[in-house]
Amino acid sequence: MLSALRAAAIGLACFSGSALAIAEDLISIENEVVTIGIDRHKGGAITWLSWQSYPKNIINIADPGRLIQQSYYAGRVLDRTRDGQHQAWSPWAWNPIQGGGVGSWARVREARREANSLYAETIPKLWDMPDEEAEARMRQWTQFEPLMPDVVVVTCEFTAQRSEDDRWGPAVMRSQEIPACYFTRNFANVKSYLGEGKWRVETQPPGPPWGKATPPRKAMAMFESSGQGVAVFSPASTQHWNFGPHGSGISDNPTAGPCMHVAPIDRVLLGPKSTYRYRYWIVVGDKATIADRLDALWRKYSSEQVELTNEHDS
Repeated sequence: MLSALRAAAIGLACFSGSALAIAEDLISIENEVVTIGIDRHKGGAITWLSWQSYPKNIINIADPGRLIQQSYYAGRVLDRTRDGQHQAWSPWAWNPIQGGGVGSWARVREARREANSLYAETIPKLWDMPDEEAEARMRQWTQFEPLMPDVVVVTCEFTAQRSEDDRWGPAVMRSQEIPACYFTRNFANVKSYLGEGKWRVETQPPGPPWGKATPPRKAMAMFESSGQGVAVFSPASTQHWNFGPHGSGISDNPTAGPCMHVAPIDRVLLGPKSTYRYRYWIVVGDKATIADRLDALWRKYSSEQVELTNEHDS
């Protein structure tokens, strides 16, 4: 059966050669329920997610700061406007972004599909600068959770490769998005999962600033009007979660400015040579299906934590 992603690529090809080139940058895997894809042109981040009951792409890809992607913060907050730092993002900490900086997409060193998994290795860019690569490497593995066709598991690895004496200095305790997620604006009904089929409605006016929620089962979901939804389960999160809408209207356009945001938060010391690893899960479907899957994931993975190491650790 022709996947939604391949069908979209064919549709784009009918319009222009440049659109076809963009479509060809997508690499996807699919099963009987879900199609998920990463983009060679967009840092190897997740740029496509659809499923049998919702065949449209729900990932907002309007700029390098959207997508579903890795994002980290470390070091001192600096004013670098003389070097070209964007005034809207000054002063700013060391902030490597998988998708790219405020004006450009990140460089993918390798992106490939292997059986039922996707792999990407990326040189991220610093968010506050128009085109500055970070001294770092991101790797990412995207797979389907065994025996759960409507669940995707993503493993993220970040390695800082900064000089010990650079301008950002030693490790500073900062919040980390694990991961940063941006969906289309029509997934506007936000709920925290409480376990055993119970939910709590979360409300927040358009931001940023984002709202804050503390989901007890480390999972939040966003639903559209027909009842289809997407949930993020991040058991390694230790803080509140950021969430909320950006812009108004109920657009299902992945390239539109308005979107929905959610980001589980951890808080750690990332030093110049730190390596940081974690996993998260994406669940799709209706509310009952998502609740059932989240209960099962909680039983299996609720104790999972991040791994943080430094090359100087013994």
